[in-house]
Amino acid sequence: MPVGAAGAETGNGAVGLRRAVVDAAAGLAAAGVASPRVDAEFLAAHVLGIDRGRLALVAALSADQAERYRDLVARRALRVPLQHLTGSAPFRWLDLAVGPGVFIPRPETELLVEWGLAGLGGRPVVVDLCSGSGAVAIAVAQECPDAEVYAVELDRAALTWLTGNVAAHGRGRVTVVAGDAGAPRVLADLDGRVDLVLCNPPYVPDATVVEPEVAGHDPALAVFGGPDGLTVIRRVVDRAAGLLRAGGRVGIEHDDSHAQAVVDLLCAHGGYRAAAAHRDLAGRPRFATAVRRDAAGTALADLPL
Repeated sequence: MPVGAAGAETGNGAVGLRRAVVDAAAGLAAAGVASPRVDAEFLAAHVLGIDRGRLALVAALSADQAERYRDLVARRALRVPLQHLTGSAPFRWLDLAVGPGVFIPRPETELLVEWGLAGLGGRPVVVDLCSGSGAVAIAVAQECPDAEVYAVELDRAALTWLTGNVAAHGRGRVTVVAGDAGAPRVLADLDGRVDLVLCNPPYVPDATVVEPEVAGHDPALAVFGGPDGLTVIRRVVDRAAGLLRAGGRVGIEHDDSHAQAVVDLLCAHGGYRAAAAHRDLAGRPRFATAVRRDAAGTALADLPL
């Protein structure tokens, strides 16, 4: 059956949903999609306007729905990201608008946010560098309502998505800042006052071969981080040191080829202590953290890392 074919008709052009999903999953698998059944189900739920968990309650797609489903499955088989087809990406408790021009937030980044939230108290000042869709900044603002959150993004296209997501989910709680995450002038008025800096920067080494969904759709500016993948991270390590108060924390996501490299950069900077590496749920190196030293470089009380 061709990719996107949608099951046997049940009358009036309607198509059996279960058969349609099975056929779609088979077509997506043949096209090399990593999670064919899951994606087929999400697309069906999107067409029906329901949660994926309610698919079992639906017997059939109408003729119009079946035609739309065929089109979406065919586009997914061409490796258009699922999130571009549905227009949204889940992140923690959020459902963020995404599409061409912005990096799609990944579940792995939720661990960075979880780490950051664990050490917050009072009325913290939080900065999200390389904010993209705003996933990190908005999640922090939602889950720590007393936080003063800033989202910094350079790319004009990504800023459009960021501004829209803040308006939808973080209005009045997240301040969008257009600027270079590594530039000393960006948020200079906050220097020495920030409690937490989080960053999911472009970190994939330039020569890396990435999956079609990334190569053809995620903006290169948000993916690739120079010959070794550390070009932006080096600048973020330095800028975060300027922003953080003594005892403030930084967390930076990185490529899984950077198991020790980012920790080494934090240690070599001289402005941090307690640098540590963290792995994701699959056991891959995922992000590094550190605590800002005081001006004299003396040790401060440990915070959760």
